[in-house]
Amino acid sequence: MAFGQLPNDRYLLAIESTCDETAAAVLTRDGKILGECIATQEELHEAFAGVVPEIAARAHLERILPVIDFAMKQSGIEPKSLEAIAVATHPGLPGSLLVGLAAAKGLALAWNKPLVGINHVQAHIYACGLGRESSIFPCVGFVVSGGHTTLYRCESATQWHYLGGTIDDAAGECFDKVAVMLGLPFPGGPQLSKLAETGDPTAISFPRPLLDQPTRLEFSFSGLKTAVRYHIGGTGKQDWSTCDLSETQKADVAASFEQSVIDCLVGKSLQAMERTQLRRLCVGGGVAANRRFRTQLETACASRGIELIVAQKELCTDNAVMGALAWERIDQNDFDGLELDVQPGLLRYRDGAVPT
Repeated sequence: MAFGQLPNDRYLLAIESTCDETAAAVLTRDGKILGECIATQEELHEAFAGVVPEIAARAHLERILPVIDFAMKQSGIEPKSLEAIAVATHPGLPGSLLVGLAAAKGLALAWNKPLVGINHVQAHIYACGLGRESSIFPCVGFVVSGGHTTLYRCESATQWHYLGGTIDDAAGECFDKVAVMLGLPFPGGPQLSKLAETGDPTAISFPRPLLDQPTRLEFSFSGLKTAVRYHIGGTGKQDWSTCDLSETQKADVAASFEQSVIDCLVGKSLQAMERTQLRRLCVGGGVAANRRFRTQLETACASRGIELIVAQKELCTDNAVMGALAWERIDQNDFDGLELDVQPGLLRYRDGAVPT
């Protein structure tokens, strides 16, 4: 689809609904945020200690239009002034993705605007460059979140090659599950990190899976999660709804577990830098907001002369601002039609580029 000559004042509406955050933002070509709204669902999933896909989809359905309306009104931009509508179509929860895409298609049709589907994972890395005058590419892109722990060689904003990723749990997912074992409230990851600040990261020697295998740029956190489980209750415990440890012991478990994950994340990212011989590492995703992880990665990169760019904390968790990635396709007059569909699964392309 082609939509004429580009205007001088350029505005984009971006929509995000990949998991449990309903978000919309109105952005200019130079990255200025004119309007933004994020509706969280934490209170809906708290009783289940995790995101329930069906509940998430229904919540998106209720909130998507009010969220878009708020962002548009805050921006002061009329629909006729929008250049395009961008929406995350992959990867993510199927029902959640469909709600966002349906809203984007409806508005694109009603307002006669082009549609641009974007890759949620690529958008996390693209967020590292927002507000910067120079391009962040080429780089090694590292997405660390509740659903993804993946390394890519990024030649440009949309030309990526898979280097390696988790073969089981994502890092953020493991944080959340260990938090449940410790009896911490949902969402567990941030609560665990807060508890870890009062603990001793050397108190317990948890494993660092695959860290001693530099030829494998892969992560595995399932065994680490099991090691924590056995440490807390032994092999025979059946009920994990309560934790018998003292607060000091809980803090030590949290700190030691967190340190183990961080060692794996930092170690594997450095191995990726060594393999690619690139000198710039860009990190995005919810776990990138972890203070201890950021600090230790900064130290490791500085000692090796690696330029580290981590997304701003407010852009680490899911948001629509990172939908600015769509500008890269818009500049090439590359749009999608109304036949655009979602791609829920995260595709690991071991031998080629990850498509948008």
